[in-house]
Amino acid sequence: MIRLTQNMEGDTGHVEIIQSSDINEPFGVGNHLNRKVWLVPLNSVESVPIPYLESLPLSGYLIGYLVHRNKDLAPTCAPSAFRYEDIPHETGAAPLMDWDDVKKLLAQKLTTSSMDLSSSNHRAGSPGDEDLGNKVLKKFKEYGMKTWTDEHFVKVQDPPASGYNRIVFKNGPEERPTGFLSYSASGTARGAVLYARYGEEKELKQLKDMNIDMNGRVMLVRAGRISFAEKVANAAKVNASAVLIYPDPADYSIGESSPLFGHVHMGSGDPYTPGFPSFNHTQFPPVQSSGLPNILAQTITAGMGLNILRQLGGRAQPDGWESINRLGDESDVITVEVNNVLTEKRINNVFGVIKGFVDADRYVVIGAQRDAWGPGFAASTVGTSVLVELARSISDMVENDGFKPRRSIVFASWSAGEYGSVGATEWLEGYLSSLSMKAFTYINLDGIVTGIYCHGCRLLVPMKLFNVNYDKDKSLLSQFGKNNWESTMMDSAAYPFLAFSGIPSVAFRFHSGSSDYPYFGTTLDTQQNLNSITASQVPQLAVRAGQFAGHIALRLVHDHLLQMDLKKYNQLIRSHVVQINARVKNYLPSAGLQKSGLLPKALTVQWLIMASGSYSRASSALAADIQNSDLEDIEMCRVINDRIMTVERNFLSPYVSPRDSPFRHILLGSGPHTLKALTSHLDSLKTANPDANAELFRNQFARATWTIQTCANSLAGDIWSLDNEI
Repeated sequence: MIRLTQNMEGDTGHVEIIQSSDINEPFGVGNHLNRKVWLVPLNSVESVPIPYLESLPLSGYLIGYLVHRNKDLAPTCAPSAFRYEDIPHETGAAPLMDWDDVKKLLAQKLTTSSMDLSSSNHRAGSPGDEDLGNKVLKKFKEYGMKTWTDEHFVKVQDPPASGYNRIVFKNGPEERPTGFLSYSASGTARGAVLYARYGEEKELKQLKDMNIDMNGRVMLVRAGRISFAEKVANAAKVNASAVLIYPDPADYSIGESSPLFGHVHMGSGDPYTPGFPSFNHTQFPPVQSSGLPNILAQTITAGMGLNILRQLGGRAQPDGWESINRLGDESDVITVEVNNVLTEKRINNVFGVIKGFVDADRYVVIGAQRDAWGPGFAASTVGTSVLVELARSISDMVENDGFKPRRSIVFASWSAGEYGSVGATEWLEGYLSSLSMKAFTYINLDGIVTGIYCHGCRLLVPMKLFNVNYDKDKSLLSQFGKNNWESTMMDSAAYPFLAFSGIPSVAFRFHSGSSDYPYFGTTLDTQQNLNSITASQVPQLAVRAGQFAGHIALRLVHDHLLQMDLKKYNQLIRSHVVQINARVKNYLPSAGLQKSGLLPKALTVQWLIMASGSYSRASSALAADIQNSDLEDIEMCRVINDRIMTVERNFLSPYVSPRDSPFRHILLGSGPHTLKALTSHLDSLKTANPDANAELFRNQFARATWTIQTCANSLAGDIWSLDNEI
C-alpha cells in the first residue's frame, strides 16, 4: 500500500494505490506485470479498479500519473513524494549524491578490517572452503544484504588417494611428484624427451621448421607465458604423447623442490557438464568438453626439470632460446605415469546484493574466488577480503549516508576457481538467459595486488577511472590489453563472463614491485611471501585496489547512462577485416589466395566490409542518441542502456555449440568461429596445411559476417532503424 499526496486544484487530496498481490519477487524478476492496480480516493467509500493498468509497471504508472496531473511539479529525477521505505527499489528517483562525494565517501569507509578471512587449507569442496564460505555469508547478512547460495556438484580430478604419479628418465631413479594437473588424461606414456621451451605455437613451429619429428615425443616445457592448458593443447596438436611442465629458476624463485598445481582443461567450468550447470538434479547422458586433453600432463619440480634438461643430447636449441642445453634425441627416453582420480565435489557460491533504487533488475557483479591449492593468500584471501570490505563499505553508504545507487550490485564469492573458474562458470550456465539480459558488467578481484595488468572488454576502456596510476607516471589504462591478455584472462572468471556469456568484464592487478608474483599455483602463496614481493604494502595495496574496483562499480550504478564506448570495437573489427581482405585478395603481389585457386573467385570480402560499416554507423548513431538524450527521461535512459548491454552478447556466435566452443565471442573468444581464426585458416590454406578446408572457411566466414551484422542490427534499436546493406 502506497500513499501519495498531491495538490489538486488548491485542495489537499490523498490517493491510495493498492496492488492486488503482495507476492515477494525474487531478485531480478518483475512480477509487477501481473498485479492489478486500484485507485482509491481516500475521501471516497468506493474502490475503483483500473483493469487496463494491470499490465503496467507500478512505478511507471505513478510517474505518469504525477506528470499528467501537474506538469509544474518537480522534474522526474528530482526527489519525489514516494517514500523509499515503501518502494525501496522502483521509485524512478535519481541518486541524490554527487559523484565526487560518492568517491570521497568510499575512501572514508574502505579499510582493511576484513583481512581476517585467511585459511591454511581451503581447497574447493573441502571443509575449509565451506567454512570460509559461511564466514562470507555471515558477513553479508551482518551488512543487511539479501543473501543466497548456489550449490553445484562438480567433477574434478585430484591426485590418487592411494598411489602416486611418477616419472622415470632413462635408467635413473623413479620420481614421484606431489604436484599435479587436474583433467590430464590417465595412463602411461613412454617416449623420447623433446625440450620445447614454453610450449607456445611459435616455438613448436620453430621445431617443425628444423624438421624435428614431434610425433610420440614427451614435451618438456617451462611454466609461464601461456596457461598449462594451452601448453598441453599445443603439444597435442603435434601428436606428442605427454607434457612435463616445470618452473625454471629463470622465471620462478620458488626453490628446486616446490610442487606446482593447476589444470589443463582448455575451457572453464565442469568439463563433464559442458554448456549446462552441474546441479544435483540434472540427468544428462555422459558427455565431456572438447577442451579436455587426450594426452598425459604432469607438473614436476624445478630440480626434476633441470636434471632432465642437463642430460639431453641431440641438436642445439634455436637462437633466442637463452639456453646452452640440447633439445633431446631419440635415446632420451622417459616414462610418465598419471593416475589422477575423478571425484565429485559439492561446492557453494555465496552471494549478497545491494539493490538499486531505479533499475533494480540491472546489476554489476563483483566477484572473487574463495578456494586455493594451499594457503592461497594472494590467489584468494586478498580478493575475498576486498570483496567483503567493499560490500560492508557500500552497504554502509546506502544505509547511513544517503547514497542511492540506480542499479544493483551483486557480490559473489566463487568456489573451485583453481580448477578453471568452475563455480563462476556453473552459475553462468545455470542462469545464462537471465544474466545476459540483466548483468551489465563483471569486475574480477582475484590476485589484485600481484603483477601489473588490466584486461577486459573494450567497452569499459573509456572510463576515466582506468587512468589510476600504479606507479609514479604509469596508469592501468596504459596496460589495457597488453601482456598476452587472452591467456591471462583465460584463467580468470572474467573470461567466461565475457567470452561465454557476453557480459562486459574487467580483471586487473597492480603493485609497486618490479616483477610478477611467482607463487601462484604453489603452496608457497602465503602472507609472508606476498609481503616480501610488495614491500609489506599488502593492506595499502588492497585498499587501493578496492577503491579502484569500487569506483568502477559505483560509477556504473550511479550515472544515468552506462559509461561504455561502443565505437571502441570499430577499430578491432576493421583490423580483422583488413587482414582477411589482404589474404584473400593479395597475400602476395601475384599470388593471392583467389589468384592461386585456393579460394573460389566468387568469394568476396565485400559483405564483411559492409557488416563492419553497419556496426560503425550503428555505434555512431547510438553515440548521437546519447548526446541528445534527456537524462531526466528515465525510460529513455533505460532503453539506451539496454541497447548498450546487447553488444557483447550479440558478438557471441549463435552457430557454435557451447560444448565444442564455449568461448563464443567472435572477437575475444577462442575457436574456429572467431575472426582471428579466419585469418589463421587463410594462412593454413596458403601453406597447403592438410587441416585447411576452403569450403569450411566459406561457412565460417559467412557466419562471422552475419554475427557482426546481427550485432549492428540489435544496436540500431527499433526494427525500422536497421542499417542492413547485406
